[in-house]
Amino acid sequence: MSMVDEIIEKILSRNFEVSREDIINRLKMEKERTGGYIPDEILLRAIAASYGVEISTETIRPKLSIRDLVPNLSDVTITGRVIAIFPASEKNRSGLKSSSLLIADKSGILKVVLWNDKKDLANHGVITVGQILKLTHGYTKEGRKGKPELHIGARAEVEVNPKDADASDYPTIEELSLKVGVINSSFKDKKVNLVGTVKEVLQTSTFTRRDSSIGKLLRFILADETGEISVAVWNDKVDEAANVLKKGAKIQIVNAKVKESPYKGDLEIHVDLDTYIGTCPQQAGPLKISDITEHLKEVSIEGEVTVKPIVREVNTSKGEVVKLAVFEIKDETGRIWVSAWRNNAEIAAKLKIGDRVSIRNAHVKRGFSNQLEISTTSATVIQPI
Repeated sequence: MSMVDEIIEKILSRNFEVSREDIINRLKMEKERTGGYIPDEILLRAIAASYGVEISTETIRPKLSIRDLVPNLSDVTITGRVIAIFPASEKNRSGLKSSSLLIADKSGILKVVLWNDKKDLANHGVITVGQILKLTHGYTKEGRKGKPELHIGARAEVEVNPKDADASDYPTIEELSLKVGVINSSFKDKKVNLVGTVKEVLQTSTFTRRDSSIGKLLRFILADETGEISVAVWNDKVDEAANVLKKGAKIQIVNAKVKESPYKGDLEIHVDLDTYIGTCPQQAGPLKISDITEHLKEVSIEGEVTVKPIVREVNTSKGEVVKLAVFEIKDETGRIWVSAWRNNAEIAAKLKIGDRVSIRNAHVKRGFSNQLEISTTSATVIQPI
């Protein structure tokens, strides 16, 4: 019996008024609604939950991506990179407190809600932007505008920078962001992410809504190397953004909407309750080689090339054939080997003995002869100094 048939049988065994045809038709509707990207087993798990039937993780084992998630799943495990952390909320009607954040993988962005004691992980700096999180035993609910969001309660577990996660599988906010210069009419009413510098902060204004309540609007100009664009921050987000918006500050905007200005007809960016706006994490200064320890991630280092890079092609565990460049660098405190992969291998191949090089956002692992080495990811930048 296939997984699909097994789940259907479990639903039928506990819901005598439901027919197999009912379930198959509902599965077809869900597949059409979700574009056919989500496996049948995952969709049936959500359908089963709506009939009061919980399907254990022993029955369904596929590794989930953010794109696979739908509302009403239980016992969910997902991994992603933290790209935004929202301020903690006040108590809800049930007296519970929460924090929320956004994580991303290559398939999309997901809102995560941390409840009660779990919220302190985000509020007290245990979880920070840029880290990889593995979240287990969570459950999904329907959030704003029908999108699924993951809830992490007392039963759930949160693992920061899990050893079994490959950081290159989880894009950084820079990789998820558009350049200002590419925004055109095709992006109108679509959600975008941006990274740029605050060029100018304009005056905050107030206005009267139709229900006679007072709203607020703050405008500023965001710029990057490709251009600049006006950003409108609305209502409750104004006070939150005011602490971030300093002229010259480098900021990130996640999940904002491109709109047409009612005055000039130009495109502008709108920041509302669903949007995160915050300063970009400061890049840590370069470490000395003697300070390098095992399992460090997202580190920066500078040194002099002492061994000319050796370039070869290797087969990965995923069956890919990729380029690898191996070379050694030194500083006044010691020496260490560097493994530069894929695009970074091509950059490293041009280095010569005696060149000084900067390596930013790399990882530390055990390599040849069990010695510590620097290993690059898709987010690593190698630059001659």
